[in-house]
Amino acid sequence: MTTIGVLSLQGDFVEHQAVLRRLSADVRQVRTPDGLRDLDGLIMPGGESTTLCRLIQDFNLYDPLRAVIKSGLPVWGTCAGLIILAQRAIDLDFPTLGALDITVRRNAYGRQVDSFETNLSIPAIADGSSRPFHSVFIRAPVIEEVGAGVEVLAHLPADAGPAATSTVALRQGPFIATTFHPELADDDRFHRYFLDIVRQQGRGYTPK
Repeated sequence: MTTIGVLSLQGDFVEHQAVLRRLSADVRQVRTPDGLRDLDGLIMPGGESTTLCRLIQDFNLYDPLRAVIKSGLPVWGTCAGLIILAQRAIDLDFPTLGALDITVRRNAYGRQVDSFETNLSIPAIADGSSRPFHSVFIRAPVIEEVGAGVEVLAHLPADAGPAATSTVALRQGPFIATTFHPELADDDRFHRYFLDIVRQQGRGYTPK
């Protein structure tokens, strides 16, 4: 059975866990370096990026998470998880993990009251229909720069306001990231997409 770790220090880890279990994946809450052992994939959930980074530091997880990324294990970051995976995060007073060649700005849409929902066209997760993916943005980051090796999976629609057409989902090798929260949607296609990447990699992670 596929074993997916969900970083469970703060944020929406329970919601990710629920979707994965509905898809028959074995799920492990990760709070310690040993929790990363023998995983097939890892999700870095949404939450508050400064708090998450502080907890990653307090739980001595920075170096183990960097080792996971260096090993090529599939990792998915949502919202705050995306910020932590970025190479460059503006106004974040903690180091990032550097998995994604992007520059990201935190809370770029405004305060909690400025959170919004919209429908996205995401061809990579298409299931044979043109059904859009209903996406929830909560104090979302904005991706300001995307490197040449990054595949853009989705943009905001043109009528979405000041950040219209900005990148909101991407992939770089075994790493994917979304500025929105698929775990809060009544739609498991993005989780299925991540599990497909995990199964294609076909190997677990064992710390050295």
